Amino acid sequence: MNRFPLQPRDKEGPVFNEPWEAQAFSLVIALHRQGLFTWDEWASVLGEEIRHAQGQGDPDLGNTYYQHWLSALENISVLKEFSSYSEMSARKNQWISAYEHTPHGRPIELSTAKNG
Repeated sequence: MNRFPLQPRDKEGPVFNEPWEAQAFSLVIALHRQGLFTWDEWASVLGEEIRHAQGQGDPDLGNTYYQHWLSALENISVLKEFSSYSEMSARKNQWISAYEHTPHGRPIELSTAKNG
């Protein structure tokens, strides 16, 4: 049984359009395997995110599925107190800054320091 019926799939399994989609997917799997939330909890948070997006006009064509997945991951992270929205926003800004200041062809390095 497919626990995530809206997830884009082909005959071999989940389909990802961008590397970040696979990373978000894998992160959810890893957090679940660590026992940090149940599948029912995850499905509830993801379902709510999809319903919210549809209520805001998302036509639900499948191309936004992993955006909902990522939003649900952020929401469950806050609900379970893994992180806060402000911490996630600060980290995103750190990534953007590191990306913008990294010469082409060089690996992006992100400081692991709290204020880094």
